[in-house]
Amino acid sequence: MSEWLVLVLAMAAACVVVLVVSLVRTRRAPDDEDPSETPDVIEYMTMMIGVVYAIVLGLAIAGVWEARSAAQDHVQAEAQALHEISERVRVYPPDVRDRIRGDVDAYVGYVVKTEWKTMADHGHVTAKGGRLFEVVRQDVSTYKPGSDFEAQTYQPLVDQVTAADAARNARADSTDATMPGVVWFGLITGAVVTIGMVFALQIRRTKRELILAGLFSALIAFLLFLIWDFDAPYSRGITASAEPFTALFPHLPK
Repeated sequence: MSEWLVLVLAMAAACVVVLVVSLVRTRRAPDDEDPSETPDVIEYMTMMIGVVYAIVLGLAIAGVWEARSAAQDHVQAEAQALHEISERVRVYPPDVRDRIRGDVDAYVGYVVKTEWKTMADHGHVTAKGGRLFEVVRQDVSTYKPGSDFEAQTYQPLVDQVTAADAARNARADSTDATMPGVVWFGLITGAVVTIGMVFALQIRRTKRELILAGLFSALIAFLLFLIWDFDAPYSRGITASAEPFTALFPHLPK
């Protein structure tokens, strides 16, 4: 099921629940009930609950968006380091240069074509990707420079391998959801309490009040969906992409 279809269904369901509860409550309300008699303390509590929950929602959205941005930064750092390796080995002998570039291309091609799908579907990187990266590491670290010029290039190449390894590990660590279960419990409970407090204000069946109640519940459903969508940086909705790899290695088949 598409994420956008899930969003539409969630918002529609929230509106329907609020409207149905409002209509049922109104039908069962006593004839002499006066909505204007809502105690001031209930209005104050509703306002405070709404403000606190809005702050919590804002922090949650900022947290998952930051995690998603960090995941994209890890991809960019890894792709850039591998690109530097491919470019800097030009000073090596042709056979060594071609071997290192070929192994880098094999690793990048595997990440883009295979490992990325595994990350999206199962939430982890693959063992084969790790093995392909180790081949690149051994190519660079085991070569013995044959001249001073090659010796000057050797250490920067090793540093780029280390940077790529660190970025790969960070990418692997960011494949899981960032929001703990207890936070989701708080967000959903807060949504129920916040919407429930709307009924404490004795909403009647006027068109204006029912529309506002429905829109309010739909807005909360949308914000919760937004948090859920950003919570897995590589597998849902607006995800971190493999575009840095394809941009820096355009010669590889897509």
